[in-house]
Amino acid sequence: MADPVYETALGASTKDTITLLGQDLAEDVMGTVGFGELAFWLATQRRPANGETRVFEAVLAALADHGFTPTAIVTRLTYLSAPDSVQGALAAGLLGGGSRFLGVTEDCGRFLHAVLSEVDTLPVDDEGWDALALETVEKARAAKEFVPGLGHHVHKDGDPRTPRLFAIADEEGLRGPHLQLFAAIGRVHPRVLGKTLPLNGAGVCGAALADLGLPLELLRGFALLARTAGLIGQLAEELRHPVANDIFLSVDLNNRSVPPDPHA
Repeated sequence: MADPVYETALGASTKDTITLLGQDLAEDVMGTVGFGELAFWLATQRRPANGETRVFEAVLAALADHGFTPTAIVTRLTYLSAPDSVQGALAAGLLGGGSRFLGVTEDCGRFLHAVLSEVDTLPVDDEGWDALALETVEKARAAKEFVPGLGHHVHKDGDPRTPRLFAIADEEGLRGPHLQLFAAIGRVHPRVLGKTLPLNGAGVCGAALADLGLPLELLRGFALLARTAGLIGQLAEELRHPVANDIFLSVDLNNRSVPPDPHA
């Protein structure tokens, strides 16, 4: 019986060569193609234009690290527990990429895409986008649902990543319908909610990735790709200035076992 053959358009090896995306890895990719460009290329099977690479890498930079988030803390604590398992520490942090941290990128991209898929003709000006955004927010409010990407637990007066990513997309001519709708939601939501919430950075990243044509099912994956770099940075800092043991001791001391009070 012949050995099964599994086809792939990504990488392959022979005795003397390695190919990746139809290119000679050693000669055509290494030292020539940046990692962000390569990640985009692998996901879409097409080489991005320079402007697309710039927007994509801006997203990766925006999501790489945000201080002592739960993902960073659990990575440090796992490394404290198992310093022989860097992969375990990184995996622990990545597994925390959910609806509150990192997952908003995918949630926002999917939400915006679902709205746009129901529109026969896209708006051509801000007035039209505002009308669509107002209808979108009103529907979400009536259904008692959140609009992904609205609000931030720290940057309550504005996420600094958001205007910068809009500006980069504008500079490269890549403000597409997802970013247009997200910007309009930022303008009109106070009319419905009665308060002004910031457009958060993870949300605008999801809109930008969707405008680049990246698979919606993988948007959280790109956020995790970015956060991997941040978690490696957290581990490198842990090696230079350890704090994980102090975090552990603070929890241990505050939660030590105490015999029950018989008079209680």
